[in-house]
Amino acid sequence: MYIDTHVHLNAEQYEEDIDEVIQRALDAGIEKMVVIGFDRKTILKAMELTEQHAFIYAVVGWHPVDAIDCTEKDLEWIESLAAHPKVVGIGETGLDYHWDKSPKDIQQEVFRKQIRLAQKVGLPIIIHNRDATADVIRILKEEGAEKTGGIMHCFGGSVETAKECIDMNFMISLGGPVTFKNAKTPKEVATEIPLDYLLIETDAPYLAPHPNRGKRNEPAWVVLVAEEIARLKDLPVEEVAKITTMNALRTFNIT
Repeated sequence: MYIDTHVHLNAEQYEEDIDEVIQRALDAGIEKMVVIGFDRKTILKAMELTEQHAFIYAVVGWHPVDAIDCTEKDLEWIESLAAHPKVVGIGETGLDYHWDKSPKDIQQEVFRKQIRLAQKVGLPIIIHNRDATADVIRILKEEGAEKTGGIMHCFGGSVETAKECIDMNFMISLGGPVTFKNAKTPKEVATEIPLDYLLIETDAPYLAPHPNRGKRNEPAWVVLVAEEIARLKDLPVEEVAKITTMNALRTFNIT
């Protein structure tokens, strides 16, 4: 059995066929799925999905690209949702210097506030990092983020950075890019980082794994991520499935 630890079933790309997408995931052995809400609309949809399906959990937070739109009232709402039994993390939060919608100082402020919120409610933090590794690591250290720990979502950094994150009580989550033929660094991370610190995800509908690259991604394809990690580590895929599932259950405190 597998757990997709980061999926956007609340995205508009699934509006027409979400039931079929979920059924394909179940048929593929995906035992649980964690749906990420990152603004008001997607958080509401994530919460709705948790009510409809026993095997779906939610993470709630505010995406760094949209940090400029995040108000104190939004953060208070996220804090109130954190008490829901199916909410298992805060995020995705972090920094994204690729897009320029939200100034860096505002992104950093909203990031710090969500780390503190996660510490207050005792939930792991799910980190989005794009072109901002040094600042992400610095802020996590300055805010004592190791107290709650969390997940480096769709990790794209080096083995050295992965080890630094693990030292701060963060899991390393790998998605579709580890399957890409030219993806040297993610493959090195999958090879070098012990399985006890790895999670698998799709980030669907984005970043579909090989051989489906370029298509709309879906949670059933998290199996392809597990298969590539198994190949790189020279392990049976059943062991990768078992250990990453145990890791996810522990990280999210799901029984």
